[in-house]
Amino acid sequence: MAERELAKVYEPQSVEVKWYGEWERSGYFRAASVSAKPPYSIVIPPPNVTGALHMGHALNNTLQDILCRWKRMSGHNVLWMPGTDHAGIATQNVVERQLAAEGKDRHELGREAFIERVWQWKGESGGQIIGQLKRLGASCDWERERFTMDAGLSRAVREVFVRLYEEGLIYRDNRLINWCPRCHTALSDIEVEHEEKAGHLWHLRYPVVESDRCLVVATTRPETMLGDTAVAVHPEDERYRELIGKKVLLPLVNREIPIVADEYVDREFGTGVVKITPAHDFNDFEVGRRHGLDVINVFDESGVINAAGHQYEGLDRFAARKKVVEDLESAGLLEKIQDHALALGGCYRCKTVVEPYLSLQWYVKVGPLAEEALAAVKDGRTRIVPQQWENTYYDWMENIRDWCISRQIWWGHRIPAWYCDHCGKVTVAKEDPSKCAACGSDEIRQETDVLDTWFSSALWPFSTMGWPDRTSELSSFYPTSCLVTGFDILFFWVARMMMMGLHFMGEVPFRDVYIHALVRDAQGQKMSKSKGNVIDPLTVIDQYGTDAFRFTLAAFAAQGRDIKLAEERIAGYRNFANKIWNASRFALMNLAGFTPANVDPATLPLTNADRWILHRLNVAAQETKDALDAFRFNDAAGTLYRFTWSEFCDWYIELVKDDLYRGEADRQQTARQVLWTVLEHLLRLLHPFMPFITEEIWQSLPGERPVPSIMLADYPQPRPEWQFVDGAAEMELVMAVITGIRTIRGEMDVAPSREIAAILDCSSEGSRHLLKQNEVYVMSLARISDLAIGSGMDVPEDAAVQVAGDVKIVVPLKGLVNVAEEEKRLLKEIAKVDKDIEFLDKKLSNPSFVERAPADVVVKEREKLTEFADKKLLLEESLVKIRRLH
Repeated sequence: MAERELAKVYEPQSVEVKWYGEWERSGYFRAASVSAKPPYSIVIPPPNVTGALHMGHALNNTLQDILCRWKRMSGHNVLWMPGTDHAGIATQNVVERQLAAEGKDRHELGREAFIERVWQWKGESGGQIIGQLKRLGASCDWERERFTMDAGLSRAVREVFVRLYEEGLIYRDNRLINWCPRCHTALSDIEVEHEEKAGHLWHLRYPVVESDRCLVVATTRPETMLGDTAVAVHPEDERYRELIGKKVLLPLVNREIPIVADEYVDREFGTGVVKITPAHDFNDFEVGRRHGLDVINVFDESGVINAAGHQYEGLDRFAARKKVVEDLESAGLLEKIQDHALALGGCYRCKTVVEPYLSLQWYVKVGPLAEEALAAVKDGRTRIVPQQWENTYYDWMENIRDWCISRQIWWGHRIPAWYCDHCGKVTVAKEDPSKCAACGSDEIRQETDVLDTWFSSALWPFSTMGWPDRTSELSSFYPTSCLVTGFDILFFWVARMMMMGLHFMGEVPFRDVYIHALVRDAQGQKMSKSKGNVIDPLTVIDQYGTDAFRFTLAAFAAQGRDIKLAEERIAGYRNFANKIWNASRFALMNLAGFTPANVDPATLPLTNADRWILHRLNVAAQETKDALDAFRFNDAAGTLYRFTWSEFCDWYIELVKDDLYRGEADRQQTARQVLWTVLEHLLRLLHPFMPFITEEIWQSLPGERPVPSIMLADYPQPRPEWQFVDGAAEMELVMAVITGIRTIRGEMDVAPSREIAAILDCSSEGSRHLLKQNEVYVMSLARISDLAIGSGMDVPEDAAVQVAGDVKIVVPLKGLVNVAEEEKRLLKEIAKVDKDIEFLDKKLSNPSFVERAPADVVVKEREKLTEFADKKLLLEESLVKIRRLH
């Protein structure tokens, strides 16, 4: 491989564009349908076709890419299946807004023309997030990219719907659902965003029939009383036991409704009496079913009172609330109003307050499907990491409700059901029928509803691979190896994929589910546009480079802990990228004209420094592998950071300089071979985390290698012949001695450039012999002009002392330090630190500050106090040493 000189400064943008284009053109991301290599597969959580890259996407896809690049380099046939979701409501809203700007709406266009318009938008503007994922370095198999509305996936959706219907697991029923009065559609639970709001609790009097007594009910929604069909009390509540079975007169409507007993009632809340409105509350609906109550819907699909609301017909729900309260007060039936906080559900797209609404919808009977999905995690067929999320999964699956799968919008998979206007029967079919399956009439019309977006997403692990055909992709890559996703869709997506995969494939859809946490701002707050604390991934990629950004996310991706992200942290890892670049430039300058030999460095005459770095490289390779195996991305990143910066750059490069500059020819050749080996291995270890900079440097290394790209190279494995345990321990003693001398220099404020004398008093012959062997390192790296090494040596009184193992490190200070000036400097520093400690002590002793300030601010102030106290201790120790010199 021809040598190429690295630029003086790393410029991420040009490097990223160059190498991503080369990887994609060369087909390096492509998985083989059939291969002798072991398979490894991940399906991407399909981002919405309307979406743009945000921090959640960036974290999720960085972690997936790390796994895929690592496994690809570890000898696996890797399929990372990409694609996008049609995102029914979100996409329809985008196009509806475009039409509104033109003075049109979808009803004016008609269904077919509107769908054409959506496809047009998708072709022109949809899927911009794919380009953004490529900027992130995602090594997906883009030739296999899928879309939840493409022909193959549409066929899979029909197949699943028909089979579930024929098995009695899909049915139609009139039940309560989440309803958006603006979008005019049912919503899944995940499409409802709950927000804490200040509200009220109205206490209303319901007269008991044939009695002068009133029952007082407390409600947050007085307008729904128009649809009350009962009031309920707890069966063991002594206050109301004699009233059970009697009736109350529903105010304003003057309809008699029963008093029922149900354990759902909380005796401690309000008055212990609740109004039951089965058509407008999920809990009330279940109570109504248990007691056979009437169900009266008082709203139309826009949230306006219908004819069942009598004199309030035509009023918007919130206007009706105001009028109902006024009329109750006029009638003397409003007892009191209390302030009350409540979680208000809003449509995730238009933010309209969602209404529990009685509607005829299509459902999946999930109980039988959930049993197997629950068992698959309990018996270990699928593992959830971190394990703490298993209990959440169990809780959801054990309390699962049937799934409403119909949506009253136009963009999506249209439900394959046809109604016969002649006999009233329903025909469900994989292909569009021309006549009724029951009576043969051609008077049939298709269901206008479409399927919930999650329905097609639930099939993603196998529909993307060609199911219902038995393809080579399914044979090779299903079950997939791992799913990387956020905790917020563990139930809505992960659980449904488990149910569908087991039911239709007879096998779990993935072996591991890795649940990552949230990316928050530096203060731990959730990022939101309204707070102004959003960090845009594309902006920081432009500013700091993709590799620095990716490494930051990995470094903070600790299991079960949210990531607190600040731009300063990304800037810090940009410095890490620059450190790698500069160390590589140093290495390449010293490898000019060098051709790596095809030999194991362990067979060469190595110094202790060589043995130490090869041993530490081995340890780093093992620790990185262990961490990635366990999805401990932060530990893997931490290992590579420490090895790169502290061990390779700060120690080995410094230790080997004398050999490279002034060593004998044979020693110089060995040093270059070791330097080349360690750098080349390090680049491969770093590649899954930092793909661009590692490829650029790797391509510049001298020598021929068996593959054209680092991403196709073998991932470094620990090598037994590099386990130099004794040699590494010996070198670490030498390094500890150097560190001890540097510590004394720092404490005594001796300029780094000034050469000093040192005495090493060794307790053992082994240490004395070792330090004699390595005195050139000590003298060079600690800037020593006069070094004495021995045992039982005299130590001058005017000296600073440190200890490393069984070695006493002595630095004579006479003539080295201006005692009076140093004493004055130390006293000044101590006085300054005392002021800082006094200020923080006073602040943290103030109950007002401790109780009112955010918890993280208080913690930081306490940490500062500890740091100042430690600093004062060090300064006082230095002062004692200086005063001994008087």
